[in-house]
Amino acid sequence: MPRTVCARGVHGACVGTLQQGLSRNGLYSGVVDGLYGGGTERAVRAHQVIARLPPTGVADEVTWTSATGLPIPPLASRCLQLTAAIEGHGYGMVAGNFDGAGLTWGIIGFTLKFGDLRDLILTVQNQYPEAITNAFGTLANELLDKIVLDFPKAQAWANSISEGPARYAVRKDWRDGFARLGARPEVRRIQVERAVHRYYEPALVTAGRIGFSTELGVALAFDIHVQNGGVKAPALKQLLIERQEGALKSQRALRLRTAELVAQSANSQWRPDVLTRKTAIARAEGTVHGELLVLENWGLGEYPM
Repeated sequence: MPRTVCARGVHGACVGTLQQGLSRNGLYSGVVDGLYGGGTERAVRAHQVIARLPPTGVADEVTWTSATGLPIPPLASRCLQLTAAIEGHGYGMVAGNFDGAGLTWGIIGFTLKFGDLRDLILTVQNQYPEAITNAFGTLANELLDKIVLDFPKAQAWANSISEGPARYAVRKDWRDGFARLGARPEVRRIQVERAVHRYYEPALVTAGRIGFSTELGVALAFDIHVQNGGVKAPALKQLLIERQEGALKSQRALRLRTAELVAQSANSQWRPDVLTRKTAIARAEGTVHGELLVLENWGLGEYPM
């Protein structure tokens, strides 16, 4: 059976690519929003009928290629689509200093604290200087001045534009500016490149060290790097000891133990969320933030990496 690339309920860039292909074929007339809903499902089924494929409404590998003219999305794109959906930020959403990270913006939540937000803004300014001005107007110079400050001073600025008792919201003028910036295709491309370089490539190294050999392991490692900054040394050491002792005899067991150890090493405030999220990926199915995720539908499974 051909593998699934995406199916109803999935949302992200890969779905958008599918919708564009179906639109070019005259089968999808809706908004290219990256949401695999009923309209996309009906368009996929119509394409399958025309292509003499089983009319499942699921975009398997054969359907994907015939509808888009492209090979299935690379593993990096599928991992990013999943983690971005869990993060729930989107390219333009910005959050305030609710967690001590200053500001959090973009497809996987690039933060001021760890330098990703600064680097993204400076990259955009270097390559497309008009983008910052057009997005932020009179706030552009303030943004460029504040993001290069040392973190305690930059965090104080982030506090000044954060709102609400938990400081999750951001003042509307700043929120609108970040939304406008994130809507630009060139800025979205820069965000994806940053996500791959900063998180996916190190995740491949981590996956190799742990002993993951399938796509699900890489997806887990990527999500760990995005949410937790990687697997801490004591947890990695424990995993290697248990592997040598023969306690982790399958890839699934290795993933579940990794999820457990990563959650144990997380801040106690976020530990339940980390465990739920990582366990769902490790098991290839689970409910995260109220959404049931079946990773096969997201194009991720027990396939060799």
